[in-house]
Amino acid sequence: MNTPNILLVTKGHPFERDAFFGLFDTMNVNWTHVEQPAARVFFSPEFAADYDALVMYDMPGIQFGADGPVFEAPPEEYKNKFLSLLDDGKGMVFMHHAIAGWPAWPEYAEIIGGRFLYLAAEIRGEMKPDSGYHHKVAHKIDVVMDHPVTRGLPSEFSMTDELYLSEVFTGSIEPLLTSDYQFTRDNFYSATLAVKEGKMFDNEGWDHPTGSNLVGWIKHYGNSPIAYIQGGDDPEAYSNEHYQKLLENAIHWAASDDALTWAKNR
Repeated sequence: MNTPNILLVTKGHPFERDAFFGLFDTMNVNWTHVEQPAARVFFSPEFAADYDALVMYDMPGIQFGADGPVFEAPPEEYKNKFLSLLDDGKGMVFMHHAIAGWPAWPEYAEIIGGRFLYLAAEIRGEMKPDSGYHHKVAHKIDVVMDHPVTRGLPSEFSMTDELYLSEVFTGSIEPLLTSDYQFTRDNFYSATLAVKEGKMFDNEGWDHPTGSNLVGWIKHYGNSPIAYIQGGDDPEAYSNEHYQKLLENAIHWAASDDALTWAKNR
């Protein structure tokens, strides 16, 4: 098995650094870490050339303040270089809260295959409520596709992790993993109440339709293979052997010639 060189991108959401980076030390990968916004320079064909895949655990384009989040749109030059990188076929893996990144750039959600909303927003022409979150959920994950990303995993495994009740573009992705948790309003807390009113773990007055139970998928964008893994909030999740295998598989797949060929043929 080849050892891929990956660029690991963070910043924008707190995490326990030693445990997180220790997760990558357990894998057959060579990783280089860079934080946002310095990471932006690497999202171009020229500066990403030394990396077989990019792994995002970041949340760019959001600043949290006393009055709530402020959303920043990426510069046009950045967007153009990012899209050129996707046209070139660079593999990408998005982890956990990365699905909330660049909320003022609608195409970014299309790249990942969904969106976590801190505030209600228009998604694909429809107004959607803010998303929900729930920490430390003990749930079971079912593997629903035999694929290199899921290879070597049991058909069902348990995790304790944060889950999201968010937007998933089910028609644009290929499902890999589902959760047995019930993705309903009563089982989650409002993101807007947390970030605008400081009311953590609160859903009073909040409403949200039942959401997708997909917690892992693959897709393509341009010529690039894309994987999204919903898990990965904290050290308890990082230390789960099945999560470790899943994430390592996703990185190796996104970095592979087979994944590149698959994406180009799409």
